[in-house]
Amino acid sequence: MKSFDLLNQVNEIVDKASNQAAEYSGVLGSIKGFIVEHFGTNGLYAAYLVLVIFVLIIVSRLAKITFSTLKYLVIPALALAFLATFFLPYSFVAMLPVTVTFCSLFLLFKG
Repeated sequence: MKSFDLLNQVNEIVDKASNQAAEYSGVLGSIKGFIVEHFGTNGLYAAYLVLVIFVLIIVSRLAKITFSTLKYLVIPALALAFLATFFLPYSFVAMLPVTVTFCSLFLLFKG
């Protein structure tokens, strides 16, 4: 009984979101109507599930790219530029583009 209530709540939320989005574009409403007409409400739930999975995949890929960039580019470049200021007569601002380039090449060849 609780799962049925949860599905009803999800359906109401998605209906509200699709109605809001339908104000800006009638495409979503027509797609929803097509799915309900040909596949019923179960097909609509499956389409929602597929859409959520695609969004989660995209978000996880973006998070992975962001963390890899931080791990292999930003933090090492800042650390190398900071260390270079102790050993070379250049400032941090002058060394930062050089270290970012070096770390970018490392990341590029690392794959």
